[in-house]
Amino acid sequence: MRYYRTTGLTLTQMQELVRRVNEALDKPWARRAGRPKRLGLYKAVETACMYLRQNATEEFIGDVHGASQPTVSRYLAILVPLIKAVLEEFVPSAADAIEIVKGRVCLVDGTIAPCWSYRQHRELWSRKLTTTGFNAQLLCLLGGAPVYISDPLPGGTHDVTAFRESSLALIVKSSGGGIADKGYIGSGMVTPMRKPRYGEFSPGDKAYNRQIAALRAPVEQFIAHFKSWRILHTDYRRPYATYRDAYNAARGLYFFSITWGFE
Repeated sequence: MRYYRTTGLTLTQMQELVRRVNEALDKPWARRAGRPKRLGLYKAVETACMYLRQNATEEFIGDVHGASQPTVSRYLAILVPLIKAVLEEFVPSAADAIEIVKGRVCLVDGTIAPCWSYRQHRELWSRKLTTTGFNAQLLCLLGGAPVYISDPLPGGTHDVTAFRESSLALIVKSSGGGIADKGYIGSGMVTPMRKPRYGEFSPGDKAYNRQIAALRAPVEQFIAHFKSWRILHTDYRRPYATYRDAYNAARGLYFFSITWGFE
């Protein structure tokens, strides 16, 4: 359990990830000549996973592993893109999702992965949450089984617009129907009723909205589990150009953690 709490992976999953990263390296991590690296490959990959899982500062992670902050920063720059690359096969594509949802009801919701440090990027500003960040769209089955997580969109993108601009609209169109919250009114999915202007909900309207909310509970849990990779839950502090690699690596780790070893 220690490995799961710190990295999001079990011991055997971590060992498999290190094996995959080792095979993907352009040159051996531990070279025979020259100055040896401060951390071996296993510890270095563990450090990268810990960063994505905990979103702790590089200085803190370096203290935990006996390395300096610049060393941790260099390792993240090398290993986060590699983790993303070696786990891409575990991330369902839109085509995969379409096959899964055929004839089945699905749940859709969006969430903001905050990046408070990117205040200068106004396209990332989410007026609803009053922070800068990226909009992620998630889809699961009615029972809660995860199906699809979109690429990140600017945080200023409204959920229904993100739904249409991502592959979710096509996926839901191929399903047995979709259920979503009020942010998706007009998308063609089943959504709660909006409160009438200058009016009140009838008892029947309230009961209907409660029923929709109860049905949507699994997608809220899906979001919570995905954002337990805290790089998606708290401020992302590394350079803007590195964000997508970090997001994709965390998305790959999420799907890897719930699939590999459970076939």
